[in-house]
Order: sequence, then C-alpha cells, then structure tokens
Amino acid sequence: MKERKPPNDKQEAKASDKDVTPVLRDWDYEAGTINVRKVSGLDGRPKLQMRLDLGLLQMEVTGRPDGDRPFGRESLLEHHELELQEYKRKHGSEDGFQLTGDECQSLREEAVMYYHRYLSLFVLEDFTGVVRDTARNLRVLDLCSQFAVEEQDRLILEQYRPYITMMNARAQASIHVQGKEFDAAIKTVEAGLARIHEFYEQFGQEEAFARSNEVRVLKRFSREVRKKLPVDPMQQLRRRLDRAVKDERYEDAAKLRDEITARQGAVSHHSNSKTVK
Repeated sequence: MKERKPPNDKQEAKASDKDVTPVLRDWDYEAGTINVRKVSGLDGRPKLQMRLDLGLLQMEVTGRPDGDRPFGRESLLEHHELELQEYKRKHGSEDGFQLTGDECQSLREEAVMYYHRYLSLFVLEDFTGVVRDTARNLRVLDLCSQFAVEEQDRLILEQYRPYITMMNARAQASIHVQGKEFDAAIKTVEAGLARIHEFYEQFGQEEAFARSNEVRVLKRFSREVRKKLPVDPMQQLRRRLDRAVKDERYEDAAKLRDEITARQGAVSHHSNSKTVK
C-alpha cells in the first residue's frame, strides 16, 4: 500500500482558495426569505447569487444560468426549437416530431435553473428579466405538452403553468406601474387571470380557479394598482352620495346632489363656451 504524502503548503493554499466559508460567513442565511444579490464575477460580468441554507447558487444574468451552451446554443430549449423548425422545413409540417423521455427530463432540469433566476430577478425588481425567463419557461411547457412521446412528460410540467403565468403577468404589470401606466398594468393582470382561467377550464377544474393562490396574488396586485389611479372628483362625489342615502343622511345627500348638479352645470357651460369660440 502506497503511503500518502501529507499536503504541502502550496496544495493547502490552493484548496483554501476554493473554500466558500468566508463568503457565507459574511452573508447570513435568513429562513423564510429569498436572499439574493448581484455581484461582479471574476470575468467582469454581473452574476446573481442566491443564498441557501447550506451554501449558495451563482447564476449568469443572461443566457443559460449556468453559462453552458448545449449544442452550441443558448439553451436546450433553443436547440429543440431549432430542430423543430428544421423538421418542419424538411417535412412540411410538425407531424411526427417527438421529444424522448430523456430530452424532456433535460428540459425540465434546465427550466429549474431559469426558475431560480427569474425568482432572483423578481426580488431585485429586474422585471424585464423576469418576463424574459418566465416566457421562456412557458415555451418549455408548450413544447413538451405538444411533442413529448410519453403522456407523463406531456403533463408533468402543466401543474406549474398557473404560477409561471402569474409571475409573467405580475412582472409585465410591474413594468407598466414603474412607467405610471396604471390602466395598462390592470389590463395585463386581467389578461393573466384570463389565461389561468383558460388553463383550469381546459382541465375541467373551473372551481379551482377561485381557490388558486396565483389568482389571489394577481387580484391583490390589481387592487393595489387601482389605488394608484387618479381619482375622478365626480365619481368620488357620487360614491359619497350613495353612502349618505344608504345611511339615511338625507341632508348630506341633498347637499351632495346640489354640488354634483353645480359641477355638471359648470362643465356644460365650459363646453358650450368652447363651441362658441
């Protein structure tokens, strides 16, 4: 049996360079929260780091999160999408194109990387990146559901469609909110809710729509956006009038009616003056 030589100082120094303990010591893990930060990599490119209980994940900000380029493409998804295009060019249609069980498994594993990244980007409020990565993962679901050989591979990812759809709609709406485009934000949320409803309807589970956590999140987000909409003074007066009538405060209701009538008269007079001019 060969005697093992003890490591020399150079080997010990090299091994210690790879120890991530100093990094983790300076960044405590907080249970129940998503701990994320953006750092500059040794290659000068920005990286995303997600703190986990036993270490951390480091991801590229663009391209495939692990920096790999399978088959020389940005991702396995892109590789299979290009294969599909080539198949259609050769055969004239998509009929007969298939994804094996191993290919679907690899696509699922890759989708998990993008999930970690869009979650990190959402925390950092990089909503454009979230829209990109969630839309990309929805394409994975579409590809597998249409072309997987095995039924299990066609269905296994579908359970995540409401969540990915919710994150995509929420990120798109957040971009509109940042630009103070509140009406566009509300329409984006409503479109997301419609897509989730369509999903449950497709699987005959319409009753699950109302109980869906993703639906609750989007509706709560919509309510928050509506609070930011400019208040219409006339609409506010009519609401106060309705409350006064409901509470049988008839004197207050009469005053509010007079104010509404006066405002309507002022608006009408202003419009007529403009027409005369």
